[in-house]
Amino acid sequence: MTPAGRFAPSPSGELHVGNLRTAALAWLFAKSSARDFLLRVEDLDRARSGAEAEQLRDLQAIGVSWDAAVVRQTERAALYDEAISRLTADGRTYECFCTRREIQEAPSAPHAPQGAYPGTCRRLSHAEREIRRATRPASIRLRSDVAEWAVEDQLHGKYLGVVDDFVLRRNDGVTAYNLAVVVDDAAQGIDQVVRGDDLLSSTPRQAYLATLLGLPVPEYAHVPLVVNADGARLAKRDGAVTLGDLAAVGIPAERVRNLILGSLGLPAGTLRDALPEFDPTRLPTEPWVWITPRG
Repeated sequence: MTPAGRFAPSPSGELHVGNLRTAALAWLFAKSSARDFLLRVEDLDRARSGAEAEQLRDLQAIGVSWDAAVVRQTERAALYDEAISRLTADGRTYECFCTRREIQEAPSAPHAPQGAYPGTCRRLSHAEREIRRATRPASIRLRSDVAEWAVEDQLHGKYLGVVDDFVLRRNDGVTAYNLAVVVDDAAQGIDQVVRGDDLLSSTPRQAYLATLLGLPVPEYAHVPLVVNADGARLAKRDGAVTLGDLAAVGIPAERVRNLILGSLGLPAGTLRDALPEFDPTRLPTEPWVWITPRG
C-alpha cells in the first residue's frame, strides 16, 4: 500500500474551525511528504444522522480532498474481533466488571501511574468471574506488562506516557477507540498520524498495542488546538465556529480557509497553493485563539 496520512472525524455533529484546521494540517503533512491522504469516519459511537455528509461537505469546501473511498469503522467489526482474538490467544486480555464509579473509588496499586486502571479484575478467579457475569456484562481489557511507553512525536519530541490495562471492547460490545484506531491505521497503510495534541496522552497506549499485534507504529505529529478567548478548547457553544454558522453571518468557506492558513503562517489561497510554503518545523507551537471575524 502507498504510505498515507489521514483525518478521522467522529460524525457526532458539524466540524468546527478547530477540526477543520487539524484536517488541513493533516492534509498538508501528508501531501508535503508525498503520501496519499485518506478519510476514515469513526462512527462506532455518537453518530448523528446526517453528520457524516455535513462533515464531508465542509472538508471539501476548504479544499481537503482524499485519495480513496471513505472508510467507516462500523463496517470493520471483523478486523477488530480478529485482533482481540489474537490478543486473547496470547493471554493478553481479561474480563473486567468494574463500573466507572468503582474504578474512581478504588485505591491505586502501589507505584501505579496516576489515572491508571488499578487492576481490580485482573486477578479474579474463574469462580469470581462466573459470579460477576451473572450480574453485569464484562468489558475486555488488555493485560499490559508495562506501566509506561515512549513515542516520538514530530512536534513534541520523545513523550513518555501511561500504559495501563486499558479497555479493548466496552461492556456494551462496542470496540474501544484505542484498539480500533490501531487496527484501522495498519489496515489502511497509514504511517503518519496528525491530530490534535489533546490526544497525545493516549498515543503510548496505541503504540504499545501496535507492537503487541506486530503492527507498524506510525509517525506522530500532535498539533496545537484552537481555543476560545478564555483559552478553553473551541466548541459549538462558542458561537459561530462551523462553516454553516459562519456563512450565516457573511463569512464564506474560502475566507475561513484563508484564516486557517494565516494562523499557520501560510499564504492565502488553496491548500495546494500553500504546499510549497509548508514546513512542519516552522509551525506555531501555541494554540490558536479563535475570535469570530466580522462578516
